[in-house]
Amino acid sequence: MMIGGAGMLLAASPAQAADISYKTECVPPAISGLPAVQGTTQVQLTAPAEAKVGDTVEVVWKTVQAASSNPGVLDLDKDTVKPTGTVKLGGAATGDLKMEGPRQNPAIPKNSPMILPDMKGSLKLEKAGELTLTPDAYSINVSKPISTDTKCTPKETVRPGATIKVTDGGTGTTTGGTTAGGTTAGGTTAGGTTAGGTTTAGGTTAGGDAGGPTSGGTTSGGSTSGGTTSGSTASGGTTSGGSGGTTDFPGKEVAVDFACKSPGPASIASKVTINAKKNGGSYGLTVKTAKGVMDSPAALPAGALKPSMQIVVGGADKGSVTVTGPGNAKPLETGKPVDLPDMTGTYKPGASGSSTLTPGALTIDVTLGGAKINIPCTVTGTPKASLTLDTTAQEGGASGGGSTGSGGAAAAGGTASGGGLAATGADDHGALRALGLVAGTAILLGGAVFTFTPWRRLRAGR
Repeated sequence: MMIGGAGMLLAASPAQAADISYKTECVPPAISGLPAVQGTTQVQLTAPAEAKVGDTVEVVWKTVQAASSNPGVLDLDKDTVKPTGTVKLGGAATGDLKMEGPRQNPAIPKNSPMILPDMKGSLKLEKAGELTLTPDAYSINVSKPISTDTKCTPKETVRPGATIKVTDGGTGTTTGGTTAGGTTAGGTTAGGTTAGGTTTAGGTTAGGDAGGPTSGGTTSGGSTSGGTTSGSTASGGTTSGGSGGTTDFPGKEVAVDFACKSPGPASIASKVTINAKKNGGSYGLTVKTAKGVMDSPAALPAGALKPSMQIVVGGADKGSVTVTGPGNAKPLETGKPVDLPDMTGTYKPGASGSSTLTPGALTIDVTLGGAKINIPCTVTGTPKASLTLDTTAQEGGASGGGSTGSGGAAAAGGTASGGGLAATGADDHGALRALGLVAGTAILLGGAVFTFTPWRRLRAGR
């Protein structure tokens, strides 16, 4: 089942809707220290009753009743609430359909029900039969005064909320991968032809003479002449060639979950891309995070906020690389979105072979009036590698220990690479959704906890 938004959304027959209720446990942000809330979620799923193989259909999740209410701590402002959720697929397809709603809500007073906007998701139908849709877990993000998430999961077996009868349209089945949240990841196919009607999806075919058909996978660097280049796929990004003269190696966007310590948020869900540019035997790294959905908790002058990250080296090589970003170029306004700048550093290989680069620990440093606030965030789970490189050992390289970052200091820490991480519901454009810095008093959704930080004193001393 292809999940995502490629193609026109179709509703070949009248839509159906049904209300489903299920017992739910909602967990407030860990930093609040409050116990989980037990409640009932009532959902109405809307989907076409019938469609054809190859159609892309839209599913709508309407939250009639959320399991948790807005506690008696804070009146939530208009357009500060954003839900994400999951619909389980069954029957003619299996897997998860990611649902997402806009940040759109009326003002919600204290001690009143949460009013959530409708969530939507689209999926491409690939197999005939009856396809069932069952509401599952969901998360409620509140952006102000800091970004927090309340996560709600079913505590009983949930029955399907809608069924789509998928008929064979007679045009064959379109196969493909998964596109999460409407974004198709990957580059372009260059230097070759697509043979036999097979579509080469994702990755970049680059370098050398393409003298024959190119089929599947990702091939980069080296020289291909007079034959077929088979699609050997590199894990987590582009594999660099040895003799083709390629110097730029784009990484793959990967989802990463972070757990942060006070005064930061309890967790961050982000997407990260690691790109490399070869320079002699070393690689200059550029690490990109999302754009535009980290809200500033207070007015900050230019240069006050700086990010850094540990990049974990795995595979043939071992160690880590520190990448750092500059301070914010312009002053930041309270409550306005903040873009984290690109972070850069240098990776010198310490071993020859296939080496992976994986996002590790993230740190946000804020400096005001000579005082510093440090927000450390460590990786949870096992994120995928963003980039794989064919490396050649260099004297003084990374193997066996920390490597040198852009600032010249030894980098340590991070999280071991490997494995996979399920989609976390991050924004379609790879947004860093959940990062909020505590300003003055932090009031957390789901928690009547007031956490005082040096922020107010720092502002007073400016």
